Amino acid sequence: MDTSKLLTADEMVRARQRLLQMHFESGVGHIGGNLSALDAMLIIFHEYLGADDKFILSKGHSAGALYIALWSIGRLGEQDLKLFHKNDTLLAGHPPAKGIADIPFATGSLGHGLSLAAGTALAFRFKGSSAKVVCLTSDGEWQEGSTWEALIFSRHQDLSNLTVLIDHNNLQGFGSTTDVASMAPLWDKLNGFDIDMQVIDGHNPSAIRSALAADQERLRIIILRTVKGRGVSFMENRMDSHYLPLTEEKFHKGIAELALELSPQ
Repeated sequence: MDTSKLLTADEMVRARQRLLQMHFESGVGHIGGNLSALDAMLIIFHEYLGADDKFILSKGHSAGALYIALWSIGRLGEQDLKLFHKNDTLLAGHPPAKGIADIPFATGSLGHGLSLAAGTALAFRFKGSSAKVVCLTSDGEWQEGSTWEALIFSRHQDLSNLTVLIDHNNLQGFGSTTDVASMAPLWDKLNGFDIDMQVIDGHNPSAIRSALAADQERLRIIILRTVKGRGVSFMENRMDSHYLPLTEEKFHKGIAELALELSPQ
């Protein structure tokens, strides 16, 4: 971890506010799952990834959080964010297949990101590269056979250069993950693969940093216990935050609630 680039709490809050603004101005939903994943993505891009490392967002509907993370490190500009979800933009509702150097794959269809990450990690090994791969999945994706096949492959190949994070907010498009197709407790199933695994608070910067900084000798999975809609009261733990865009009234309310987390000036 590069401690010279540590994010402040205020920077993380302002990134959440910018996420709300971007989604509001574009009239686009999928905000809840963006807010659950954003804290980890900010730390990954600011403090963890090296120049040759790759990040793969498997839960492609959280592209907004990915764009905000890239904006926060100067890889995307304000004008880019204003074009989010517009015609002919590079900032589509799901990560694009080309045009943004920091996004190696399009991931609009769920359940494929871990396979892409495993292949990339294996390719780095073949090339003799020390580069790392980080893949962020949703918890709902662990109901899909393709994700488990990728895990079997990754463990068999002993991909110690691969870190998998799971945004475990317990909600998906049609209800709670327990009600739709329960894998609970997910960590018990994963533990059987003889991997390095941690379960942490996915909104605690210190916990995220410590998990990423730990020595890695095997495939690593970090389960992020998160809150869908984190920081915005009318979105927290609500399934409709998976879909609904913000009204003007709710946008201003959300911005004001997040502002309460900022340090006094």
